Amino acid sequence: MAEFAPDPAFAAGSMALGELPLCHVRLQTDARWPWLILIPRGVGLREIEDLSVADRARLIEESVLAGQAVRAIGAALGRPVEKLNLGALGNVTAQLHVHLVGRRAGDAAWPGPVWGVGVADGYDASRLDAAVIAARKTLNL
Repeated sequence: MAEFAPDPAFAAGSMALGELPLCHVRLQTDARWPWLILIPRGVGLREIEDLSVADRARLIEESVLAGQAVRAIGAALGRPVEKLNLGALGNVTAQLHVHLVGRRAGDAAWPGPVWGVGVADGYDASRLDAAVIAARKTLNL
């Protein structure tokens, strides 16, 4: 029987933070935006409709919590989040996942979408530590 594993494509631009009751949580390692990814732990999930009714509700609750964590990351980095973007696109990586991206006027893609804008800017060690600590504290990981 197959076991859950994040699509290998996630490894290139994000790092694992931990596990919520439904979702595997990853920090997108592009320091231009506070950004988390939730990946529901299930095999073969591609669409939100693939989740049970209870798991869909759980995904919304975990998305709200992850949004709070994105805001905490922004605050820890001195870039408060003005607008929280939530998206489940899956055009590049088909495995069901939800992006939560903290936005603010004047950011590198404002007011457009973040996908395909410029080149990712990796975190330096101290800012990565601050982002990870803020996210894990808020998510209770």
